[in-house]
Amino acid sequence: MTHAVAEIVTFTLADGISPEDFLRLSQASEAFCRANPGFRHRQLSQGPDGRWTDYVVWADLDTARSAAASFPQQDFAPALMQAITPDSVQMRHETVHWAI
Repeated sequence: MTHAVAEIVTFTLADGISPEDFLRLSQASEAFCRANPGFRHRQLSQGPDGRWTDYVVWADLDTARSAAASFPQQDFAPALMQAITPDSVQMRHETVHWAI
């Protein structure tokens, strides 16, 4: 049985980037996500400590890796990545065992 995979990325915003700026930049990636086979769900949240979490659910690990590999070549990617503090990024993939 193939399980869905959650791609969980936590990070902080670069100096001078407001939450509103970052949300606008992130929304530019919506078509890319939706066009990828295996895309299931995405949410973006910010904790009280200022750290952000980008939580994306994919059909499987291969789909998640394929999307991650093609992400940097997208037109919106450079601006989005410049809005994030590079050394703050932590990314992991987890198997989804249960969802409601």
